[in-house]
Amino acid sequence: MSDTVGERRPAGELEASVLAALGAAGSPQSAAEVRAAIPEKLARTTVATLLARLYEKGAVGRAPGRRGFVYFAVADSHGLTARRMHRALEQDGDRSRVLARFVEGLDPADEAELKRLLEGGSR
Repeated sequence: MSDTVGERRPAGELEASVLAALGAAGSPQSAAEVRAAIPEKLARTTVATLLARLYEKGAVGRAPGRRGFVYFAVADSHGLTARRMHRALEQDGDRSRVLARFVEGLDPADEAELKRLLEGGSR
């Protein structure tokens, strides 16, 4: 989190807070309920915008509530990261080259873990 007023937060930090709050709640939450559950002091409209963006990305679901929508997590933070990776892969025409460059950039431990997962291991 930033200590300096006006300094931008790292990308995804607020989305991660919102997802964590929804995951911890265990039931659908309104924007006001999510706002109350996250440590950052944000306007209700900011939280509503974050929830709408997460809905558009497929990271949260929503249903009609008493006053607007209530939201629920459909993916944890790891699932959201995986979705971003899939979207990035889909945006390039040469998937093979993208995957090759990705694997070239892995450290040995991550490469071994990827190999294990591809050979049928699970997490």
